[in-house]
Amino acid sequence: MKSTFPTLAGLRSLVAAAVLLVAVFGPAAAQDKGTVFYLAPTLFDEFQVESKNMIEKAVGSLGYKVTTLDALNRADEQLNQFDNIIALKPAAIVLAAVDFSTIIPGIQKARAAGIPVLIYDRQIKDTEVDLTSVAGTVEIGRMSGKEIVRLLTERHGAPKGKVLDIMGDPGDSYTLDIEDGFQEVIKQYPDIAVITKPAVLWEPVNAANIADDQLQVNKDIDFIFMHADHLGPPVVQVLEKHGYKKGDVMLLMSAGMPVGLDLIREGWAQVVVEQPLYGQVYGLAMFLDKIVRKEPLAPGTYDVIGLPSTLSVEKWGPNLKVPGHAITAANVDDTANWGNLTPPAQPVTPVP
Repeated sequence: MKSTFPTLAGLRSLVAAAVLLVAVFGPAAAQDKGTVFYLAPTLFDEFQVESKNMIEKAVGSLGYKVTTLDALNRADEQLNQFDNIIALKPAAIVLAAVDFSTIIPGIQKARAAGIPVLIYDRQIKDTEVDLTSVAGTVEIGRMSGKEIVRLLTERHGAPKGKVLDIMGDPGDSYTLDIEDGFQEVIKQYPDIAVITKPAVLWEPVNAANIADDQLQVNKDIDFIFMHADHLGPPVVQVLEKHGYKKGDVMLLMSAGMPVGLDLIREGWAQVVVEQPLYGQVYGLAMFLDKIVRKEPLAPGTYDVIGLPSTLSVEKWGPNLKVPGHAITAANVDDTANWGNLTPPAQPVTPVP
């Protein structure tokens, strides 16, 4: 009768094969946690693309399969995605909303089905969610306002001048929060005039048209403040068309995209106030296992890849706020700036 026990050589072969499988596919546990869907609002700019890449990498490193769906900047499409996903019973849904009000029925339906919903980047305050990981967007607005005051004071010897404030889409809480923080600072300086216009759907063409129209009727604009870096290049083209040179009209943007850092290097932009993309993603990933296990999150201060971040419990649920910082010509090449596309090497450490 032939033995059914493997020989020593056979055992070695089996071990070698097992090691190869783990190396290629990861540990077996990595296949057991289920699927996390990331619902992206759009993938048309560098922030959204790098967010997708980092969410897939960070959440995937914890043992989840990550699937990204692009809503193409359509609120109705994102709502339909919720309906389709709920039937698949994923471990969790990560959402960056196209519109913070339209998407609420989808969130409520998913959570009623027992599926956790984590909010990334675009805060939603009118319904309960399982975690929100955001930049301090009001703080970004305040920091932007302070930088504008500083630069106008350097130019004129006093805090005075005219600012063209180009918001993003008015249906996006990100830009509304930035505007609140910005206006909170600027209203303290009555000699600074502000013209505020929204670039609907965050479209660069809309921002360019706003700049073109305003520069024709307001020749004394000192500063253009844009709520995202991808609006910068078309606005620079408008400035060149009107005969402006670098520095004639100062530029400040928020987000910290590669294109924004390049505009600093080229001398067109003076400041970019960074939205801490990597920190926001790591913050989501750190708490994901606890959320999937339905465990409560403790408020307090957490170290998120070196950023002192605050978890508070709000009426809409646990809210993690990750700080950003100002980028100028002095620190534009720092690899800590996500716009230099050097992701943190450290692994995600789940909160126990």
